Amino acid sequence: MKGPLDGKVAIVTGGGRGIGAAVGARLAEDGAAVVVSGRDGDRLQRMVKDLEAQGRAVLGVVADVVSRDDCDRLVSAARQQFGRVDILVNNAGVTHDELLVRMKDEDWDRVIEVNLRGAFLMTRAVSKVLVRQKGGGRIINITSTAGAMGNAGQVNYSAAKAGLIGFTKSAARELAHWSILVNAVAPGLIETDMTANIPAAARESLMAQVPLKRIGTPHEVAEMVRFLAGDGAAYVTGQVFHVNGGLYM
Repeated sequence: MKGPLDGKVAIVTGGGRGIGAAVGARLAEDGAAVVVSGRDGDRLQRMVKDLEAQGRAVLGVVADVVSRDDCDRLVSAARQQFGRVDILVNNAGVTHDELLVRMKDEDWDRVIEVNLRGAFLMTRAVSKVLVRQKGGGRIINITSTAGAMGNAGQVNYSAAKAGLIGFTKSAARELAHWSILVNAVAPGLIETDMTANIPAAARESLMAQVPLKRIGTPHEVAEMVRFLAGDGAAYVTGQVFHVNGGLYM
């Protein structure tokens, strides 16, 4: 049976683990051909093998989203392998946490570069293709509750994710002319390698603020991305969807 995304091609950056891996698997389950990218080639290949074993159409591309050349090469690889691009999920991200007064310049720069500039470079590269295809498209940015409510020790990450929200809204206004929909998903405390590195005390403090009293899963974030990529979201653009158990309302 055909899936709701049958015939569509999706690029997922940072797709080798965590939320990115869950998103790639969910879109593939719905029938999309999926191109996953990241900097760890071995991790990507494991992801590719897992999806291929399920009969999915998938391609892994080693690429760094902070490189314009890598972004262009990633989009070209997707088109060469599958003929087109329909969906972009800007998921690649990093953290370098520290208190504001102790934060190093390079920690600020790197987090802004990967989380915000990377999304810009990928969106620009994919948008050019979507405009030429004249068939609309979906761009889904993975931001964070930190971008909406702030988080102590993460001024760099919070600033980048807040910037991504503004980027989402502006890009949605510009690209609506070509029926390209741009939205954002803002995960809260999700069980990933990134959150596993949060000190136990800080983790418990965050958990105490979550009304549902549990940590979320990458699959739950992927379900929201899946909705935004499908026909049910055809009249939705410029919006931020929070998946956080009530941490931020």
